[in-house]
Amino acid sequence: MAESMKGLKRTHRCTELSAANIGETVTVMGWVQKNRNKGGIVFLDLRDRSGILQIVFEGEEQAELIEKAARLRSEFVIAVVGKVEARSGAVNENLATGQIEIRAEELRVLSEAETPPFPIEENIKTKEELRLKYRYLDLRRPDLQRNLMMRSKVTTLTRQFLAEEGFLEIETPILGKSTPEGARDYLVPSRIHPGSFYGLPQSPQLFKQLLMCSGYDRYFQIAKCFRDEDLRADRQPEFTQIDMELSFVDVDDVIDVNERYLAKVFKEVLDVDVQLPIRRMTWQEAMDRFGSDKPDLRFGMELVNVTEVVKDSEFAVFKGAIENGGTVRGINAKGQGQMPRKKIDKLVSFVKDYGAKGLAYIAISPDNTIKSSFAKFMTEEEMAALVKAMDGEAGDLLLFAADKNKVVWDSLGALRLELAKQMELLDKNEYNFVWITEFPLLEWSDEQGRFLAMHHPFTMPMEEDLERIDTDPGSVRAKAYDIVLNGNEIGGGSIRIYQNEIQEKMFEVLGFTKEQAHEQFGFLLDAFKYGVPPHAGLAYGLDRLVMLMAKEDSIRDVMAFPKIKDASCLMTEAPGLVDEKQMKELGLQNRSVEE
Repeated sequence: MAESMKGLKRTHRCTELSAANIGETVTVMGWVQKNRNKGGIVFLDLRDRSGILQIVFEGEEQAELIEKAARLRSEFVIAVVGKVEARSGAVNENLATGQIEIRAEELRVLSEAETPPFPIEENIKTKEELRLKYRYLDLRRPDLQRNLMMRSKVTTLTRQFLAEEGFLEIETPILGKSTPEGARDYLVPSRIHPGSFYGLPQSPQLFKQLLMCSGYDRYFQIAKCFRDEDLRADRQPEFTQIDMELSFVDVDDVIDVNERYLAKVFKEVLDVDVQLPIRRMTWQEAMDRFGSDKPDLRFGMELVNVTEVVKDSEFAVFKGAIENGGTVRGINAKGQGQMPRKKIDKLVSFVKDYGAKGLAYIAISPDNTIKSSFAKFMTEEEMAALVKAMDGEAGDLLLFAADKNKVVWDSLGALRLELAKQMELLDKNEYNFVWITEFPLLEWSDEQGRFLAMHHPFTMPMEEDLERIDTDPGSVRAKAYDIVLNGNEIGGGSIRIYQNEIQEKMFEVLGFTKEQAHEQFGFLLDAFKYGVPPHAGLAYGLDRLVMLMAKEDSIRDVMAFPKIKDASCLMTEAPGLVDEKQMKELGLQNRSVEE
């Protein structure tokens, strides 16, 4: 039977108490973690979000209290009044409160609990589906609580830092207009405007640019965003951005304020010193060296372009790729020369998921004997030149892809990371940042038969490339920048177009007519007629940033109530069917139910 809290007030969280409080009478409240009845004495571990504290029920005059304590089970919610004492048994070095205990004088059971479907403990191996179904219990676990407290600390520091830098926190609408560019929007039907829909924002992009037009100079927002796309470990249908926009700035200004921001957050939260300035690398260099525009720099194994070395070889795979305008590139997996053939075959299957037709390899044994999938098509001199170009030594495994650049980059970039995992080269305690700059402005879509904006249609081209926008649009670079941490893009942004003629040209290259551009973005283009400052912005994925700081593998572990891969919630069973009356009011019919 639950008792009332009347007359009781919590004085401390569990780990707010220490040896300095010995002799004080305190009131603590929380959940029963463990209960050990030693016959005439009961030891109880009390847990709250701060940690665990031992409570002792003992003494002949306390018989009734001891009997009551003996009946407590895991997850009962209790309040205890008692005196802080030095621990009577051995000090527990693993607990923050390991030097003390509370000798109980009063106990109230505030709430009883059924046996939970899994233990409320750190690092349990319970299936994720079960944990997400009972997420309110899962969130009691100390590791998840630490993650969410870290997330709270990051957002608090973000607000403090940006406010001190002159940024204003301004909220932008959630109900907006759907735009077909980019990922799919989540749509919300309007009851008042039958047949019309709002789109939930994929980012506050247009509104934050309007705020620059309105003279707010420096804006930020910790913004909820939505994308109706297929999910991965680091994707969710709703996610949070640390979003910012600045006026009267260029690339260096945006990078400067964000480097200082990252240095502050990592120092305050993790006591990690971020070395400033953070290294910068162009998109072209990142792709050539790492096969990725979000390179993981915690290890080497860089791509080597060997096209020139093998251009005269008779190996059809290399020859065909080069004749079709492609390249041949390789990576050197140091010390992996004795990898079993079965394992190499698995790597061949792995790269096929990234468009490669296969992998060529050279395995160099410790005694310098060479085994290769294509040696018979090469002269000894050609093979020696190739091994030399790859810096191959005894015990190395050299792996090659030959195809169009994009396929070679994608497949070897992914293979590089896969090998690093297998070789245990990835240290989660290392935080390696890099800015990637000078992205292509546009990328060609075979599916749509036109150029698409690599970032979005408001990204400024590099001034020196503007003259090629009509003749060679694919070669035009953007004034765009991403901040990458350990192979993950944690933020990105760009200088925005603010001159009307460049914006019109951009829409033209993207295949928009003037009418189409105005229909979608008219309010922004109209706003630009009334004096627009040069402006730029950047947005971080808060979930991904905290995931890396917390050394987790999934953003689900740093979000309170995440969805699973099919964008549903196992706990609330969302999405669900809606009452027929509501559907009629919205002028909608559920065809899947009708059929």
